[in-house]
Amino acid sequence: MPPNQEKNAYAKERYSLRAVLNPRAMLAMAGIGAVVLGAATAFAWAGGLFSHRLTQTRIINTFEAVNGVHPGFRRNHTKGVCLAGTFQASGDAAAISDAVVFKPGTVPVFGRFALAGGMPRTPDTPSTVRSMALNFTTSNGEVWRTGMNDIPVLPVKDVQGFYDQVSTAKPGPNGKPDPAAFPAFLKKHPEAVQAIAIIKATPFSKGFADDRYESLNAFLFVDAAGKKTPVRWAMVPVEPFQPALKTAPSDQNFLFTDLERRLAKGPVQWHLIVTIGAPGDPTNDASKMWPKDRVKIDAGVLTVSALTAEEDGNCRDINFDPMMLPHGIQPSDDPLLSARSAAYSVSFRRRAGEPKSPSAVQPPARQGA
Repeated sequence: MPPNQEKNAYAKERYSLRAVLNPRAMLAMAGIGAVVLGAATAFAWAGGLFSHRLTQTRIINTFEAVNGVHPGFRRNHTKGVCLAGTFQASGDAAAISDAVVFKPGTVPVFGRFALAGGMPRTPDTPSTVRSMALNFTTSNGEVWRTGMNDIPVLPVKDVQGFYDQVSTAKPGPNGKPDPAAFPAFLKKHPEAVQAIAIIKATPFSKGFADDRYESLNAFLFVDAAGKKTPVRWAMVPVEPFQPALKTAPSDQNFLFTDLERRLAKGPVQWHLIVTIGAPGDPTNDASKMWPKDRVKIDAGVLTVSALTAEEDGNCRDINFDPMMLPHGIQPSDDPLLSARSAAYSVSFRRRAGEPKSPSAVQPPARQGA
């Protein structure tokens, strides 16, 4: 197969679950945005392998080596579209968090739907990892940003694991990763083997509208008295689940096209379901699921009403930093949170100084976008 054809064929599979054991595909499975790329405190926790700036640069450079450099685009979850809508709080989460966003009422929301991976024009596949990133702005001016994925866990639990994981995908002199690196990574990080099994056992939905998006990392809700409650959350769709297509249609943007067609019929909604952790539930390990019988709170309803292309959209110049938290929400002891925050900053600084190119996804303009 000619090199260009081989590269294009590989691009179609690189972020699908069929290729999940491929070391390059593991970059996509690493999660939301350029998930778990290091922060100073996180790398100190992981053993201080390098200075945080050097380590972040190395990992970001590895993403670019794997995916190529695409000026103006995010380094991961590169292909996406901006969204606009509202969040109507039920008031139920106000019992455990003093955040204004959870008090009864409605706040404006904007954000982004995207696909995992660093290729802005990669073809959609039925089993491509998908993400939802959101920005809530409350009446008192506070901002809450969150990024979620449609996988139930992350493959690794700490920054060291992610650094080792990314290193397995780094191309060698022949342009390909060392085939021995990924098996060695799995041996060193057994949590990745267990997490991949959980991910592969979770069926993909047909598209963005009927998909469930998980926070993956744990956070702390803080009430008016200062009591802290460990939580994870998920956006659970109102749309009934439909299984993913068995094969991809000819439309290389079919997941986004399907969402556009659905929104043409009316808004799409999700319930923000907060899961309360119990003693013993890990708050510092996103590769582990919490038991399904934990207490849950329906915090409110997200309504997405419009999409816009990124080059003109509300999300293009936004860094969906998971540490952008309002009063009433705090980070947990998960080391990947500060790592994600630092990585997003590196990616944002790079693309902010680059010329912008049109996105592959060009939805028709709709009111409210």
